[in-house]
Amino acid sequence: MLPLLRARPRKLGLGTAYLHGLKHASGEFVVIMDADLSHHPKYLPSFIRKQKETGADVVTGTRYVKNGGVHGWNLMRKLTSRGANVLAQTLLQPGASDLTGSFRLYKRDALEDLISSCVSKGYVFQMEMIVRATRKGYHIEEVPITFVDRVFGISKLGGSEIVEYLKGLVYLLLTT
Repeated sequence: MLPLLRARPRKLGLGTAYLHGLKHASGEFVVIMDADLSHHPKYLPSFIRKQKETGADVVTGTRYVKNGGVHGWNLMRKLTSRGANVLAQTLLQPGASDLTGSFRLYKRDALEDLISSCVSKGYVFQMEMIVRATRKGYHIEEVPITFVDRVFGISKLGGSEIVEYLKGLVYLLLTT
């Protein structure tokens, strides 16, 4: 089956993008990935293979295991991302090594359940999805990926996003 593009009128948040895509998706599994090819489709067979081998509810791409990585980020961006993940690992014990990544394969019913229980917006949404999956007992597996920084456009990561991430981390610490 070929991928379908279902555009929205404007940016409305990551969680609502998931809901929008889910409305148009068919089948038992749903893959979430960046459309700018920062997440290369060549990894999809590994995701599918891992899911078939393990029966996982969520298979997530990770930059932070052997054979994973990032290409095109400066040292400060790498340190910021890695630091955010280490902090979340320490405080939340999420059961996955890459909480801020968004290249994932979900069983459809797990995705529907997780989306309905998430309240976060922006960058924190990805983290909340994995934390809630762990707390609900979903089986999570990881596949190493190399994330390639976007060729067009600019990153939205700035001071306000970092503050929102820290607020989201505290929220998840207190509510999960």
